[in-house]
Amino acid sequence: TLLEQDPLESLLPAVEKHGASIVIGGPFNSGILVGRETWNYIKAPDDVMTRVRAIARVCDAHGVPLPAAALRFPLAHPTVASIIPGPRSAEELNQILEWWETDIPGSLWSDLKNEKLIAANAPVPA
Repeated sequence: TLLEQDPLESLLPAVEKHGASIVIGGPFNSGILVGRETWNYIKAPDDVMTRVRAIARVCDAHGVPLPAAALRFPLAHPTVASIIPGPRSAEELNQILEWWETDIPGSLWSDLKNEKLIAANAPVPA
């Protein structure tokens, strides 16, 4: 996810080595990437909130809602077959669909890498 790229080091290479794929079940990191203060089902620590604000600032500079970037980012990795955004209502589903339709410039991903907000070796959407 935009907040957690540790799987790039061991999990995803192992999945790729075995010719398998995975589904990302939490592209919004339990809500923090859609404006909630919950991260991995607990109140987000200050360092996580600081990082989310920094990512949001870069997204805002490119006119991209943070949740739109959060939806697209995991799907750039070749082993990720799908994501589960987890809408809880028709309204949330419609919002997710709107974010999905957002055009995201490649410069957004470059800026996130340049500011070390995502891993330098992370695949990014085309």
